[in-house]
Amino acid sequence: MLVNVFEALAFAAQKHRDQRRKDHVASPYINHPIEVARALVEVGGVTDLDVVRAAILHDTVEDTATTPEELEARFGPRVAELVMHVTDDKTLEKQERKRLQIEHAPHIPREAQCIKLADKLSNVRDVLANPPADWSDTRRAEYVAWAQDVIDGMRGANPALEAEFDRVVSAG
Repeated sequence: MLVNVFEALAFAAQKHRDQRRKDHVASPYINHPIEVARALVEVGGVTDLDVVRAAILHDTVEDTATTPEELEARFGPRVAELVMHVTDDKTLEKQERKRLQIEHAPHIPREAQCIKLADKLSNVRDVLANPPADWSDTRRAEYVAWAQDVIDGMRGANPALEAEFDRVVSAG
């Protein structure tokens, strides 16, 4: 049901209410999950509402005090499972988390790969157009190269999202 998409938006907005993006204007964090869901639908042609809800919620466990059990109780087991497939283990060091994303991305379900594709697309758009103020050109290039490695492991999951990612990287 479409109303559940709005429930997910309200939930994510509440959970991310005090968070900001790292761009120079400190945009509200909720803009990112909205952009990920929008890319899934508008670019990727995804119409499965569980996938759209999971995209909206994709950073709640990783970046807020939300638990997988809380997501399952509110949005069902499928949404919670999709979110967990794209959630990093924050107890690990950053470089290890990045390595594991490259390693695990090819093996997660296609729907979760679509969320990850849209997430990387959104992040790379931001890094190229509105990077964090303290990021050098080298750090931006390293991020884009790493995101490319993650995407390359999921080729075939959603050709439209992949093509848009490639277009953004080429234009950047």
